[in-house]
This record gives sequence, C-alpha cells and structure tokens, in this order.
Amino acid sequence: MKNHIQQSLIYSSICLLFGTTECSVAQQKYFNDVTLTNIPQDAKAHALDVILIDVDADGDLDLVLALESEPNRLYLNDGKGNFSWKKGVFAEKPHDTEHVRAADFNKDGFIDLIFVAEDDQNHEYYLGKGDGTFIDVSDRLLGKSEANGLDIADVNGDGLMDIVIGNSGKSPQNFLWINDAKRPGYFLDHTSISLPQVEDQTQSVKFADLDADGYMDMIIGNETPPNRLLFNDGKGNFIEHTAGLPLMVPLHTREVIVFDANGDGKPDILFANLTSNGGAKDKDPRARLLINQGDRHFVDETDSRMPEQTFSTYAATAIDFDHDGHLDIILSAIKIPPFEEMQVQALRNDGKGHFSFVTDKTIPEITRGRSWGIAVGDVNADGIADMVIGGWGSQVRLLLGQK
Repeated sequence: MKNHIQQSLIYSSICLLFGTTECSVAQQKYFNDVTLTNIPQDAKAHALDVILIDVDADGDLDLVLALESEPNRLYLNDGKGNFSWKKGVFAEKPHDTEHVRAADFNKDGFIDLIFVAEDDQNHEYYLGKGDGTFIDVSDRLLGKSEANGLDIADVNGDGLMDIVIGNSGKSPQNFLWINDAKRPGYFLDHTSISLPQVEDQTQSVKFADLDADGYMDMIIGNETPPNRLLFNDGKGNFIEHTAGLPLMVPLHTREVIVFDANGDGKPDILFANLTSNGGAKDKDPRARLLINQGDRHFVDETDSRMPEQTFSTYAATAIDFDHDGHLDIILSAIKIPPFEEMQVQALRNDGKGHFSFVTDKTIPEITRGRSWGIAVGDVNADGIADMVIGGWGSQVRLLLGQK
C-alpha cells in the first residue's frame, strides 16, 4: 500500500506541474498505470513479447523484451518496481524477434533465455550467469524458421526443459527440440519423431496438462484454421485429437491461454483472435472460450460465456484483478482495420466462467497502444500481481495491481 500512495503523490505532482490530463486518470480501482515514472520511455519500440523473470538473483522480477527490428532488451528492477535499461546484454543486432521464454536449460541454477524471430529467422539462445549477464550460445539451436510461437516445458519427464517453436511462412512445420539428457543445455531434434507432420501457419503454441495425467499436452493456435489439440503419450510424443477441439467459426488466432475459467478444477482454453493482420476485415475477432469436459474433449461455449467484440487481440492473459479468487481476462486491443491503437480491455469473471467487460472500472484510460505481449508478476513486492504490456510501435506499459 505504501508504494501505491507514493505513486499517487508522484502522479499528482506531475499533474500539478504540467497540467496534463493523463495523470488524473492514471489510476483505476484495480490498476495504477505507472509507465511514466517507472519504466524506460520509448514510444516507438516494437516489443512483441515481454516476460518477468529474476535474471540477477536479487529476489525481484526483471523484464526481458523481445523486439522487432531492434536488439532485444533487459530492464532491471530495483526491487520496488522501478526499471532501468541494462544495455549490451544481448547481441547488438536488430532481428524480427517475436517471442521469448526463460528457464534453466543447462541445470546450472541460473536462468537462460531463448528468443525466436520471424522474417529474418534469427533465433537466439543465451545461458545466464546469474548476475544479469549472458553467454550467447545461439549456435546450439537446431534450425531456422519463420517463428511466431514459442513455449517450453519438460515434455518427457526427465527433469529438463524442452522447446516447441510454432512456425509460419513457406516451410511452416513446427519444431520440437528435446533437451539432451547427456548434455543439458543442448537439444535433439524430435520434430519428425514426436510431432504431427503438418504445415500449419502457427502463431501461438501452449503447453498444459489438459487431461490431468501428469504430462504436458499442446494447444496450437493458427492464423489459418484449424487450431489443433495434441496429447502427450508420456514420452514426449504428441498425437492430435481432432474431435476434441470443435470450433463454431474459423479463426485467425494469435494467442492461446489456458486457465480454469469456471472453477471446476479443469483447465479451459481461450483463443485470442484477429479480424486480419492489419488488412481488411476477414474473420470474427471475438475471443473464444472452450470449456474442458474432462474426457479430452472441449466445448465451444463462447456464445453463453463471452461478450461480443469487434477489436482484434494479439495478446491475452488470465489474472485475478479483483481478488475474488476467480481468474479474470485481460485482452490487448487494436482496431483492425485500420490498425489503430486502443485501450487495453478487461473482462471480469462472475465466478462461474461467464465474462463481462469492466474496462472502464479496471484499466486506466491512458493504458492504450497497439498492445502486444502481456506479462504478469509482482514487481514491487507488495503481494499483488502487476502487469507489463508490450506493443507494436507503442510504449511498453507498467500497471501496478491494487487492492
């Protein structure tokens, strides 16, 4: 609470000094937008993905940004939710980076990073030294691709983190790279062994144990239908279950999130979608919610559980922003056409998996942009979840959660 009071005083002082209207609406019931004071300013950055992870072992969450057309970035946290840019950490070359994930791949106790890129196909891999610095070992990666999706998990139960890469373009077979038990931190290509051989145009891929058997399954979100549901046989081999993922409409999916929407203890699936990637209207962009029936089968219950929407969504996350014990939804929002910035959107869960827009009560009006990539974590150590929101040609925004 002390941090929130301090932020309020800072914003009030700025408003009095400059007479801006931004500051007077920087706070809402559940979030305080502290972008102006707590994070480096760069209104033209293309931060397509952001993650919160402690890279320097000081006990707070730092921020890693995957950037399009610029070198990737590290913003260090001072422990109170104030971030500063530590330059020169990653390769000083611009790439078309789309996603980033973090794990201890080589089992040395330090956080490592993998980035994947689309147009220039330049994926990057860094081993952490535990002090906020990294060793570039990108030459260990097993292939190039036009990558748009990325996730990590231990898929074969050996205690090592493995990698799935969702691909698009002319050769869009997705990749599965298994961490080498004989040489942790190196990988073996299991794509042809363990994945369906299909050429999707994948934009998002997510690991989750969907059937409570203890093994990580896979959901694939594609820009060209269909989306796919793959179950793990326990050894890291994935078999498609085509009957388990019925969708009522064709989708251009950009983000898959998995969470228990209706409180029954089973993970459900939300697909966040576009009407098009910045062009003319093509598909229905409404976020679609599929409820887990407990038998490797999901039912599309969007019409009864989700409000209609006309904006497009490149990123989504689940967070209990009203602290009632039920996960709510945050959606990035862009008006397409014409690819126009909008306010980030909030949907409240009634506790039974029915959602309604509560943006005006939840998200500060200044929290807007061509928003991409959302990360959730407690950045100021007050016990309340906060959010970092990336953007395409937009300022990365920091929202502190409030009771």
